[in-house]
Amino acid sequence: MENDSKKIKLAINGGIGFGAKLSSKQLLMISKYMDEDEELELTTFQQLYIEIPENKKEEIIAEFQHVGLACYPVGSFVKSLRTCNFCKGEEEEGMPVAREINRRIAGRPVPFTLKVAYTGCPIGCGEPLLSDIGIMKIREHYNLYVGGKAKGKDAEVGSLLLENLTPEELYAVVEKIISVYSQMGKKRETFYKFLKRIGRGQLIS
Repeated sequence: MENDSKKIKLAINGGIGFGAKLSSKQLLMISKYMDEDEELELTTFQQLYIEIPENKKEEIIAEFQHVGLACYPVGSFVKSLRTCNFCKGEEEEGMPVAREINRRIAGRPVPFTLKVAYTGCPIGCGEPLLSDIGIMKIREHYNLYVGGKAKGKDAEVGSLLLENLTPEELYAVVEKIISVYSQMGKKRETFYKFLKRIGRGQLIS
């Protein structure tokens, strides 16, 4: 790869689907923009971090998207939705809802990186209770959890905020929570600390 520009980090994955997968075409496209001794970083949120030249960002993103790779900014943004493996099929596990949530929220600027996870059943493979915002599908409706923290001595399981939501109610509430955090959160204040400071009631008042 040419070293003619400052490098920036880009998050990529194969989009929201049945499990976290990449095709041979996508892997070849990724390798096109890597040196032989470079490594890809795989995050716990089903993303790969790759460094690309900043002056070719738009061109490279277009190439990635052409082979079906989803591209997201790295830093203080809402991360792409972490999902379970959708083991029982598209309709039962709520794949269309997961895709719509991701479309609405991924890449939105926030005070600090925000993690949102989705699982299609109570088994919880997507680990919604360990994320800032967690969504669990229960039959035909959705339960919403907030305040999960996966790391540190103060690690904590998220608590139930609302239950039995329809998809439209779910979209509206998740977008509102992110808007409240964007407007009221301090710079580099994690969602966990933000929630402790303002209280859960402020999210839905």
